[in-house]
Amino acid sequence: MFASAEIAHFALIMAFIASIMQAMMGFFAGLYPRYLKASMNAASQLQIAVACLVIFSFVCLIYSFIVSDFSLALVTNHSHSLKPLIYKISGTWGNHEGSLLLWIVILVIFGGIFALTSRLLPASFTLKALATQGLITTGFLAFSLFTSNPFERLSPAPLEGRGLNPVLQDIGLAMHPPMLYLGYVGLSMAFSLAVAGLIEGRINRDWGRWVRPWVLSAWSALTAGIALGSWWAYYELGWGGWWFWDPVENASLMPWLAATALMHSVLVVEKRGQLKSWSVLLAILAFSLSLVGTFIVRSGLLTSVHSFASDPSRGLFILVILALAVGIPLMLYAWRGPALASQSDAAFLSRDSLLIVNNFILLVATAIVLLGTFYPLALELVNGTRITVGPPYFDATFNPVMAFALIGMVIGPLCAWRAQWLPHAKTALLMGAIGAITASTFIFISSTGLSPAAIAGMALLGWLTFGILGDMQGRLKFHQPALIGQRLSQAGLSAWGLWLGHLGMAVFLAGAMGDGIARDEQIVRAQPGDVIELNDAEVQFTEIGDILGPNYSSLRAILTITEKDGSQLTLMPERRFYPAEGQSTTEAAIYPKMTGDYYAVLGDGDAETGYSLRLYHKPFVSWIWGGALIMAIGGLFAFAGRSKLKEADNGKQ
Repeated sequence: MFASAEIAHFALIMAFIASIMQAMMGFFAGLYPRYLKASMNAASQLQIAVACLVIFSFVCLIYSFIVSDFSLALVTNHSHSLKPLIYKISGTWGNHEGSLLLWIVILVIFGGIFALTSRLLPASFTLKALATQGLITTGFLAFSLFTSNPFERLSPAPLEGRGLNPVLQDIGLAMHPPMLYLGYVGLSMAFSLAVAGLIEGRINRDWGRWVRPWVLSAWSALTAGIALGSWWAYYELGWGGWWFWDPVENASLMPWLAATALMHSVLVVEKRGQLKSWSVLLAILAFSLSLVGTFIVRSGLLTSVHSFASDPSRGLFILVILALAVGIPLMLYAWRGPALASQSDAAFLSRDSLLIVNNFILLVATAIVLLGTFYPLALELVNGTRITVGPPYFDATFNPVMAFALIGMVIGPLCAWRAQWLPHAKTALLMGAIGAITASTFIFISSTGLSPAAIAGMALLGWLTFGILGDMQGRLKFHQPALIGQRLSQAGLSAWGLWLGHLGMAVFLAGAMGDGIARDEQIVRAQPGDVIELNDAEVQFTEIGDILGPNYSSLRAILTITEKDGSQLTLMPERRFYPAEGQSTTEAAIYPKMTGDYYAVLGDGDAETGYSLRLYHKPFVSWIWGGALIMAIGGLFAFAGRSKLKEADNGKQ
C-alpha cells in the first residue's frame, strides 16, 4: 500500500516519456519515409503502452482512496474513513488532480482504441493521427506531473482526512464527470483525424467515414454527461432549477453545439464529398471549446459551484496547451484549407444546403454563449466593472436562434441529397403545421397571462413533434401493417438514430416548456400541522425530527401531499451536517411523476418561529432528462448503423 503511490507516479513518468516518443514517430517517418510502416507500428504500440501505464496509475489512485491512505495529500484533502465506499471511489475525481488524471485516462483509452482499430487505414494517415494524439497526451501528462501531481505525500500522515465536499457526495455527480469527459475527450480523436487529414491532404468521403463514428460516440456521451450534470444540479443544489446558465454549464454546452454541427457536417462529407473544409474547421473548433471548458474549470478565472477554482498558474499552463492546440492547427488550416473547397451542385432546398444553414445557426448559438460567458470577465479586466450575464440575456438571444434550428429539424430530413423534396414531404410539413397551430391554440385558450414567447414555444413543440411523426409515417407507412417489417428493415439504424435524436429534442422541449409555463411555487414558514396549498393539492407539514446518517447528522421534515383525487404522497426534505467537512447542505425531497414532480426544500427555523419551506410543483420536468437520454440513444443508433444506412426514397447517392 505504501509503495503504490510511488509506483503509480513512476508509471505516469514512463507514460509521459512514451507519449513524447509516440509524437516523435511522425517526425521520424517524415525524415526517413522508408520506415513509415515501422514508425506507424511503433506509434501504435507506444499508444497502447501509454494507455496501460496511465490506467495502472489511476487504479492505484482509486485504491489509495478506497483504503483511506492519508499519507497522500489528495486523499487527506478529499476523503474520510467514514465516507461510503461509492463516494470514496468518486472522490478520486472529485478534485482537480484526480479529475485531470481521469481526463488523461479517457484520452489514452480513445487513443488505444484507435491504435487497435486503424490497421486498415493508410499507414501515413494513421501515424499522423497517432502522433497528434501523442502530442495532446504529452501536454496533459506534463500538466499533471509538473503542476498537479496526484501522488504527493504528506509526512507525517494524518490519522483522518478532511472529507469530500458534501455536494459532491452524490451518485449523480459520481457519474457526471466520467460521462462528460468521454464527450470532451472523444472530440480529441476527431481533432487528431482532422490534423492528420490536413497534413496528408486526405479530406474526402473516406475521411468522413473514418471520423464520423468518433463524433457520434463523443456527441452521445457529451449529451448524457450534460444531462447528468443538469439532473444533479436539479435535485442536489436545492434551487429548484435544472439549468442556470452557469459559466461551467456554458463550458459544456459550447462544445456540444459545435459537435452537433460537426456531426451533421461530416455526414455531408461522407455522403456527398462536400463541406470538407468546413468539417475540418468544426473538428478543430469543437475540441478547442472542450479545452476552453477545461480552462474555465481549473484556472480559478470564473467562480462556479461546479469549478475546482484552482490557482492561476495551472490556468496559465492550460492556456499554453490551448494556444498550441488551437494556434498550430489553425495555421495548418489556413495553409491547407483553401485547397479543400469544392463546388456545390445542390439545390437550395436540399439536405446539403439545409445542413449548411443548420451549421451556421449552431455556430451563431455557440458565439452567443461564448460572449455571454466571457464578456463579464473582459469588462472587469478593462475597467473593473463587474456585471452578471444571466437568463434574460440568453432568453433574448440564444432561444430565438435555436428556434430556427428546431424549425429546420423538421424540414431538413424531408429533403433529398442534392435534389429538393422527398415524396412524402408535403404531408409531413402539413402535419407539422397542424401540430403547431393546435398546440399554440390549446395553450392560448387554456392558460392566461402567457407571454408571446411561451405561445411560440408551444407552437415549435407541436411543429417538431408532428413534423417528425409525419416523416416517420411517410417512410414507414404505419397504415399498411403488412409491409411494416420490411420498411423498418429498409429504414436502418441510422434513420432511427435521426428520428430518436430529433424526437428526444421534442421531449426535452416539452419538459422545459412544462416547467417554464406551469410551475407552481410556494415559499412559507410553517409549523408541524400546518397545511399549504400547492397546485390543487394540499401539503401537510406532518412532523420534523433528527436522524443520523453514515457520515452526517440530519434534520428531516415529513410532508404529506394529498392530491385532488385523494391519493397521498410523502416527501422528506433534510438539512444535513457533515462533521468531518464542517459543512451543511440542503437535501431536496422529490416525488417524480410523468405529469410533474413535487419538490420540497427545508430551510432554517426552529420550533418556536417555524421552519422555512420551499415547495414546487414542476409539470413534466423529468421529460427534460428523458429527452436528453433519447437523444443520446439516437446518437448511438446512428453510430451502430452508420454503414447500413438505406435511404430508398433518396435513390442512389
